Amino acid sequence: MNSTEKKPQVLNISLWIAQILLGLMFLMAGFMKSTTPIDQLAVDVPWAKDIPEWLVRFIGISEFLGAVGLLLPSILRIKPKLTPLAAVGLVTVMVLAIIFHISRSEFPAIGFNLGLGAIAAFIAWGRFAKVPILPKG
Repeated sequence: MNSTEKKPQVLNISLWIAQILLGLMFLMAGFMKSTTPIDQLAVDVPWAKDIPEWLVRFIGISEFLGAVGLLLPSILRIKPKLTPLAAVGLVTVMVLAIIFHISRSEFPAIGFNLGLGAIAAFIAWGRFAKVPILPKG
């Protein structure tokens, strides 16, 4: 195998690692924001008490479904084009989170959102343009 054949393989492995790690992180965060009582959630996520509960739940469900979209279509190879779309959705969630944290002067949180958004953008770029997952059959 020459170096030009190894590049897509290395990128594909990198994308899988990114998908799995980001997917697990958003599954956990989304489940927590979707199911934890707000007073308990506010201990770990202080802003949860400052916005309507329906919005906290909507954010949690969006994160959870984005994580499912990062993983299941690619793993099952059923409609795998949904994976980069889910990644774009998570980039959008992170951009909105950055705007929210700026409005509250919560600057330390922005770096985390930038990092997660960058990983999601990497997945979107890689799965749209470089090494898309092919559907079954």
